[in-house]
Amino acid sequence: MGTNLNPQWEKFLVPSEDDSIRCQHTSSPLGNGAIVETSDRKIIVLQRSTNVGEFPGHYVFPGGHPEPQEIGITSHHYGKDLTGSELINKKVSQEMFDSIIREVVEEIGVPVSTLCNTVFIGISRRELNVRPTAFFSIKCSLESKEIQQLYLSAQDGYESTQLYAVSLSELENMTSKMPGCHQGGFALYKLMVESLKNT
Repeated sequence: MGTNLNPQWEKFLVPSEDDSIRCQHTSSPLGNGAIVETSDRKIIVLQRSTNVGEFPGHYVFPGGHPEPQEIGITSHHYGKDLTGSELINKKVSQEMFDSIIREVVEEIGVPVSTLCNTVFIGISRRELNVRPTAFFSIKCSLESKEIQQLYLSAQDGYESTQLYAVSLSELENMTSKMPGCHQGGFALYKLMVESLKNT
């Protein structure tokens, strides 16, 4: 209700001095997304179901959002004693990585043990409602054919209708049908790949 997921979010856009074009006066829940690369060098892309609220039918990378309750945060009320803030920061940081692994496992059905080299590659935000998404690169030790089979029994498989395992060039052609933040995630991934080539 008080987030930019509200169906009437555009009514909350109010120009301000720090952002004269788009300033949203609601909270922005942080999403996450993963560019998962298979052992046969394909990238996993899902096509969202037409029954989901956000971006039905669009191509997306596996993802969702971190879960504060996983680390014991159940409200926004904190006392003035900040002695535990360093511990909370460490837990929040760890949850960022743990949550993207959970989302990948739930959405494409691969075992946790097949995922490795989780690297935070940056944050992209949607063009319209400015919701931020943290993107990660993750390697999977399985081939794309194996992942296709596991996807058939994925826990959250209902959120999507199809899993694609595509090359970098094929993915380039799919980005026009991705939400803006996922287009940004792909741009971050390409920057990472280019920088690794130059090292």
